[in-house]
Amino acid sequence: MSERTTLVVTNDYPPRLGGIETFVSTAAELLGHDVVVLTSSHPRQHEVHPPHPVHRLPTATLLPTPATTRAAVELLRSTGARRVLFGAAAPLGLLAPALRRAGARRLVALTHGHEVWWSRVPGTRRALRRVGEAVDHLGYVSEATRGPIAAAVGPRVAGRMVRLPPPVATGRFTPAPAPRPGPSAPTVLAVARMTPRKGVDVLLRAWRQVLDGWSGDVAPRLLLAGDGPRRASWQARAERELGRGEAAPRWLGAVPHERVPELMRSADVFALPVRTRFAGLSPEGLGVVFAEAAASGLPVLVGRSGGAPETVLDGISGHVLDPTRPKAWAAAMTALLGDPVRRAEMGGRGREHVRHRFSTDHVGTVLRAALDL
Repeated sequence: MSERTTLVVTNDYPPRLGGIETFVSTAAELLGHDVVVLTSSHPRQHEVHPPHPVHRLPTATLLPTPATTRAAVELLRSTGARRVLFGAAAPLGLLAPALRRAGARRLVALTHGHEVWWSRVPGTRRALRRVGEAVDHLGYVSEATRGPIAAAVGPRVAGRMVRLPPPVATGRFTPAPAPRPGPSAPTVLAVARMTPRKGVDVLLRAWRQVLDGWSGDVAPRLLLAGDGPRRASWQARAERELGRGEAAPRWLGAVPHERVPELMRSADVFALPVRTRFAGLSPEGLGVVFAEAAASGLPVLVGRSGGAPETVLDGISGHVLDPTRPKAWAAAMTALLGDPVRRAEMGGRGREHVRHRFSTDHVGTVLRAALDL
C-alpha cells in the first residue's frame, strides 16, 4: 500500500450481483488492484478472493454512520492511501469531508441511476449537493442522469462532473466465433434483476405474440437470466399461459457475472423493456448489460428509459422501443430472429459503438485522470 493506493468505499461489492457491483469490481481491475476496499458483509463473502484487500464491516448495508466513518478513516491512515473512490455517491459520499480531514487528497464519487431521485427530492437533493461539493469529481453514467444531477449540485460542481459509465471488457464480451452448427433455435436473451423497472412482464407478453405469429421451421427460445422479487410471480404466470414446452421461456436464475459472456454468445438477440417508474424518479441509469450484449455482437432492443437508449444506435445497432407496447417488441424480435444477416450487421455496429464509448481502455483512462493517477 502507498500514496498511490485508492481506498474504495462501497456497499455493493461481489459476491452481490448487479450493475454497481460489476462496475466497482471492474474499477479495481482498471486501477491495477492497487486498492483497498471497505464494504458490507455478505453471506457468501467467503467465495470471493480478489487480489486486493477487502475489509467487510459486520452489517448488510453500509451507511455513512459514525462507525463507518471511523473504519474508513482508520483504513485510509493504516494503508497510506491518499485517494478515495466511492462506489455510489449517495449516500456514502457523505463520508468525504471526514476522509479529506484524515489526509485524502483526491476523492471521486460515482453516480448511477438512484441519484436521479436523490436529485429531485428536497432533503436528499441537499445531501447530494453536499457530496458534490466535498469531492473532486462526480462521475455520471449517462447524459440522461447527468442533467438532473447537475441541476441539483449547481454549476460549480457540475463543471467538475466526468463521464464514467460502467466499463465493458470487450476482450471478454466477444461475438460467437462462428454460426452454431446445424439447425438451432433462434434465441432471445434477457439478463436482469427481476424487478418491475426491468419490464420482463412486458417481454413475456410480447413473447406470446412472437410464438403465435412464428412461421419458421425451428421454434425460437427465450432465455431469462436473473433473480429478484418478481421472478416467482412472472414465472408462474408464464407457465400458466405458455406451458413448459420447448418454446416456453427458460428461467436460468441468478448467473454470476463471469458466466454472462458465454451466455451472450449463446443468443441471437438481446431484449429488455426497461421503463421509468414513480413519476420519473426511478429511470434506468444506463444498463451496462445492454453494452455487454452489444460488445458480444448482439442486436439490442432496449426500453426508452433514462440512459438506456445511449447504449444503442437506434435502427443501426438495435432499436429503442416504447416499454409499454408489447406488440412493437414482438414485431422487432420476430423480424430479427428471422434475419441472420441483419442481426450480424447490427451486432457489428453495436460492438464498435461499445469500443468507442464503454470499453475498459476508455473508462480506465478517464478514471485514472479523475483520481490524478
